[in-house]
Amino acid sequence: MEALLDQLGGLSSVALSAGKALIVLIIGWMIAGMVSRIIRRKVLANENLDDTIGSFVASIARWVILLITLIAVLGLFGIEATSLVAVMGAATLAIGLALQGTLSDLAAGFMLILFRPYKLGQYVDIGGTAGTVKDINLFITELVTPDNVQVIMPNGQAWGSVITNFSAHDTRRVDFLFGIDYGDDANKAMDIILEQAKADDRVHQDPAPWVRVTNLGDSSVDLTARLWCDAAEYWELKFAMTKAVKEAFDAGGISIPYPHTVEIKKDA
Repeated sequence: MEALLDQLGGLSSVALSAGKALIVLIIGWMIAGMVSRIIRRKVLANENLDDTIGSFVASIARWVILLITLIAVLGLFGIEATSLVAVMGAATLAIGLALQGTLSDLAAGFMLILFRPYKLGQYVDIGGTAGTVKDINLFITELVTPDNVQVIMPNGQAWGSVITNFSAHDTRRVDFLFGIDYGDDANKAMDIILEQAKADDRVHQDPAPWVRVTNLGDSSVDLTARLWCDAAEYWELKFAMTKAVKEAFDAGGISIPYPHTVEIKKDA
């Protein structure tokens, strides 16, 4: 009977410890999330702080609190922190080999924050995957594509890829290629393009709009236009100018030829 009571007492002690551990784990998880959100809000509210750094620091704070919570939970089961450190030290090599990819992502995360090839809110292409940077934390970079698809990329893969940042500079150059018929006046067509460029307030006049004849194609004389604008206006300007030049060409009698072949018969 005494043995049974001892067993029941042991089970109740384990259950009590498990209950306490669960409560500590839940509280620690909630505190980690709350601290992370507070840091993000504080950074967003401060114009002098970079949102990208704030997101990264919030991620670090969250993981540190979770680690402390884990140590506290183990302590409830009688595992002392010093013993835990000793065990972790002995297992460092095995853990490092098993988590090479994760540790690589962690190191890459610090490199991304240190050199900052991209920031939150910028539109980038990383190794052929394009999207707006939504989050950068210890292990992953989150992108959102123009059609609102979430892309999760490990930091190690991001750091090891070619990164094209379309939002790094305040201005961008918009290139256009217009083809006109060989019978049309190239100078008149070029003047029409320049007129449309000057009429659009989004086009910068410094550097000045540039239009040249750049190629004599099989079916058309090709005119290239290079205009500068604010980076945020790139696509809207490209769409608007394409439409405006087409309509101006129509009104000015400039034709845009379609590919065709001229057959010439020679007498034998």
